[in-house]
Amino acid sequence: MDPVIVVGAGPVGLVLALCLARHEVRVVLLDETPGEGPAPDEERPARTAVLGPDTAALLERLGCATEEGARWTGWRTMRRRAVVTRLSFAAPGAAPAAGKAEGAEEAGPSPLHLPQHVLTRELRAALALEDKVRVVRAGRLETLRQDAYGVTAQLRGDNGPTWRGSYLVGCDGARSTVRKLLGARFPGRTAVERYAVAALRAELPWPGEAVLHRSPARGGEVTARPLPDGVWRLDWPLPPGGELVTPEALLARVRDSLAGWCGDVPAYELLDTGVHTVHHRLTRRMRTGRAFLAGDAAHLLGALGTQGLDEGLRDAENLSWKLALAWHHGASEALLDSYQAERREAVGARLRAADRALPAVRGAGGWNNVRRALLPGALRGHDELLTDGHVGRGQLGTPPSYPRTPLAPAAPPAGSVAVATPLGALAENVRVTAPDGSRVPLRGRLGGDLLVVLTAPGSGVWERRHWADAGLMPQLEAAVSALPMRAELLVTDEYPGAPAHTVLVVRPDGHLVAALAGVRPAELYACADAVRGRAAGEGSEGEGRAAGGGRADGMRSDGMQGGSGDTAGAAGAASGGGEGSGGARVPEGAPSEATANR
Repeated sequence: MDPVIVVGAGPVGLVLALCLARHEVRVVLLDETPGEGPAPDEERPARTAVLGPDTAALLERLGCATEEGARWTGWRTMRRRAVVTRLSFAAPGAAPAAGKAEGAEEAGPSPLHLPQHVLTRELRAALALEDKVRVVRAGRLETLRQDAYGVTAQLRGDNGPTWRGSYLVGCDGARSTVRKLLGARFPGRTAVERYAVAALRAELPWPGEAVLHRSPARGGEVTARPLPDGVWRLDWPLPPGGELVTPEALLARVRDSLAGWCGDVPAYELLDTGVHTVHHRLTRRMRTGRAFLAGDAAHLLGALGTQGLDEGLRDAENLSWKLALAWHHGASEALLDSYQAERREAVGARLRAADRALPAVRGAGGWNNVRRALLPGALRGHDELLTDGHVGRGQLGTPPSYPRTPLAPAAPPAGSVAVATPLGALAENVRVTAPDGSRVPLRGRLGGDLLVVLTAPGSGVWERRHWADAGLMPQLEAAVSALPMRAELLVTDEYPGAPAHTVLVVRPDGHLVAALAGVRPAELYACADAVRGRAAGEGSEGEGRAAGGGRADGMRSDGMQGGSGDTAGAAGAASGGGEGSGGARVPEGAPSEATANR
């Protein structure tokens, strides 16, 4: 089987390559950076990323060191000198109440805040240990062609090399060459918000806490987020109009904010400055035949504290296990189409939520607008909305759920039970007992096989050998061994809302497929079959057979089929027309749409 070609070696491309390598998939990573010497990682302290607990856990599973990042102890939202909201974050691995500040609301695990050049450097270091990834430096894509068996990528230059892949993923940023070659439209809005940004080293009154200060006595609204070694990133939203931000004006903002917090301007070291512009866009197609788009190549977002990199890493995690199934065993169209269906719906929902909130939060009408035009059923202030975006709560920040995924049984399985997690949402990160007897967080077992988790109260206080062959375990082990895809059996003491002996089915990316009362082999099989993309009533002539009478390589015998539909729109285009299906059929040997028109 030809390798998967990943175009672009930013954080999303690096994470996707690592995920595929962990699935034993060979990868060719096309890196546009020069071919000689170490990869240049521009050190910009003001260019940082804030990652949610789920994407931070993904980095840790991939062996990416995060020690140079910061996990906040808390978050406070202030108006003038009054504290409006105060949250207390649990330390990693600690109970939620650990270290809770007086009067603060418990908010679960902290986001991870780290400079983007550090993230890129550590991902490259992890990738250097993988023997299944070949990095091609100075690998700038010129053209691509698809046929029923794979993708051919031609690199730039008079005698540019040609690479052959089973699939290709464009992770090449907002100006994506892959997206242009595929002819995928990229509608949305430009300059939704602008921010002046500064990174500085100083002693501020809230060590370890992030702060949103609205209506301060001096200067304008500002967000301060801590990094290690006394470094802070400060962001000021700029008024609309696109006026030039001079160095003098930015320094005045720094001094006004510091003086407002400390009573006078304290000693500080200015490390970096810049202006950050937020765009909102969402491609019409994330899949065209054997080619996919991920990260900024597929979507741009980031208004009101939301994080575009978070969504890019979720793209990589969502796509990697599906491509791995296709690479090793062949795949149905439903499995490959589900990437577009799930991720476009999730990102589109985030963009629509931000679009609804922006006029209220940034417009001239203030709180009256919030009461009239905010998210359905909510009468919350601007401050709480911004807090949600920054710390990962509510419609602006909660990790995505896939309630309408095509990878679910056609009807609820018999014996289904309700638990605290809705179907399609991320499973709770409970502690589980692994087959080797170790006790680990559930997220530590993601990224490989399907997970089947038995809720067995009391199992955590006994050695595994005392219950591994007792009760439901032999029957459940037999049912798991008979599933149509590889699965791992885990046991947990308890799961929120789950009665004893509930069996949870969890996808490789952590999303809950089903919760069943007891051991139900037929229902377990149906869930696993749905996860690998089998259509209802489809035959099971073999693991490699694809939907529609396909071939062992997972493609239809009559060419390649695109995505499953325009499931979600970009900000400003969500309610507009689409391009119909997610991708046109690509005849064997035909160039992509854009290449044919060159």
